[in-house]
Amino acid sequence: MNPLESRLEDEVDEKVWDVVIVGAGPAGLSAGIYARRAGLSCLILERAVPGGQLLETDLVENFPGFPEPIPGPELMDRMKRQVERLGAEIKSCEAKSLARDEGGWVLGTSMGEIHARTVILAVGARHKELPAKGAKEFTGRGLSYCATCDGYFFQGKRVLMVGAGDSALIEALFLAKLCEKVFIAVRHPKEDPKAIRAVAALRERAFQNPKIEFLWNVVVEEIRGEGRVSSVVLRDLSTGQLRELPIDGVFVKIGYRPATDWLNGVVELTQAGYIRTDPWMHTSAPGVFAAGDVREPTGRYAQAVVAAAEGAIAALEAERYISEGGGAHGKR
Repeated sequence: MNPLESRLEDEVDEKVWDVVIVGAGPAGLSAGIYARRAGLSCLILERAVPGGQLLETDLVENFPGFPEPIPGPELMDRMKRQVERLGAEIKSCEAKSLARDEGGWVLGTSMGEIHARTVILAVGARHKELPAKGAKEFTGRGLSYCATCDGYFFQGKRVLMVGAGDSALIEALFLAKLCEKVFIAVRHPKEDPKAIRAVAALRERAFQNPKIEFLWNVVVEEIRGEGRVSSVVLRDLSTGQLRELPIDGVFVKIGYRPATDWLNGVVELTQAGYIRTDPWMHTSAPGVFAAGDVREPTGRYAQAVVAAAEGAIAALEAERYISEGGGAHGKR
């Protein structure tokens, strides 16, 4: 560690922040904007790159204030620059534990301990892994969980998208711009009205795209190849019949799971791992709030505008909590 990094860690460790926000997706960045506007000192921790899942989104067409579609990374970069202009600090850092400390909270992180009067948990969710033989072995060798990250490497190729929600169809449409053919594996029959969970606009665009072909009522049983993906084995859910489909790449969007393992026993979680809150984003722990995809029931509606709104509410409630005497801390 160089001297500058050491000094920065010492400063973070010694200071007591009014609010520490864990996660820099739409919820976390929105919370930072509102926290600074409320006059709170604010630190945002992000284990990866600020922006969250929208970094994987080609175009955002439904965020208020943008009459034309805007690339997800550009939208999140604007939010990041806004929160930094207002004076919030963003650190590349992973939160690993959370515990009570002198009326406030202490976070154990990859940078050491960080003290806060209030905490906003906006950690979002991580992609679910494909439960097929060979999936782990071929991840990064033809199997990817991010089309906008890796689609470039499959120009002119045949690929398979696994999933039928908004994210899956968004990425399939993106891949159709690059690839020769995009198959979409759907685990329900075509006549099932709930087979495609994506919104109507995305469904119609996918159905009308000549490069996209839907494979109905199938699941991926196995990924095959020598060094890289060369085919998948599909199982028909009606007959149990297996068939091998030659393919150059596999992209997976089958949902997300909340990134809350480190919070078990600290705040109340649902059986699926989402954080329970009241309508004002209060968790079961005083001075700890949650917002965005990690919160029940927002995980059912993984939309940037919903996450951003909840981040704003969480920050306003954190300011109210502090102004009413909560989060007292002996450190200065």
